[in-house]
Amino acid sequence: MIIQKDYKFYAAHRNEELDDKCRNLHGHRYGVRCFFEVERTGAISTLFGEFDQRIEPFLKAEYDHAMLIHVADPLYETLCGHTERTGEALRMKLFGAPTSVENLAYQLFTEITELGFRLNRLEVRETDTSVVIYAREDWVEDSRHPSRRQANLVCPGNLSVSSK
Repeated sequence: MIIQKDYKFYAAHRNEELDDKCRNLHGHRYGVRCFFEVERTGAISTLFGEFDQRIEPFLKAEYDHAMLIHVADPLYETLCGHTERTGEALRMKLFGAPTSVENLAYQLFTEITELGFRLNRLEVRETDTSVVIYAREDWVEDSRHPSRRQANLVCPGNLSVSSK
């Protein structure tokens, strides 16, 4: 059986490897639609709240109102320098690859799976008209390629970072 749940968060990012408007720092209201595989064990197998109790706090803590940033982006070094000089804490979600919606889908699929859920697929909506549909098969294939996986990332100073 498939159970569908929708979530959202707000985050800033940029695609430093592009030479268009998306190279500029900007934000999105991301929509995440999860399709969970659930084995029916009786009349009631899963309560919707069981998903929400774990996924909503995770998204809020890791992604909501954070800056998604690739550690190889020159802006990352600038932001680290800023925090060291000023002591200002910045909230960033570190990526070992550019912060494209495709890489975000991979990262979310990985992290939600690590929470103990079995995803069939997820959809990541970056804008009202742009959605990536990311299936388990995509995740398995991407996990085979080291260049697509996230590195173990660390940031110095006063950055509130998450790199799971």
